[in-house]
Amino acid sequence: MNLEEIKKIAKQHDIKVGKLKKAELIRAIQLSEGNDVCFETGQVSECGQAECLWRSDCS
Repeated sequence: MNLEEIKKIAKQHDIKVGKLKKAELIRAIQLSEGNDVCFETGQVSECGQAECLWRSDCS
């Protein structure tokens, strides 16, 4: 997913995009949704979130 698409989702969650980087935006979205804030934290093999929107970009 490109940055513009992520920014659009963030705005839908009333997250101020500002100069946040991709990973920071995704983590803010995860927090807003009540999910584990795990994007790019090295937990991809243990998170158990196979249907996560960010899974393909996560590491």
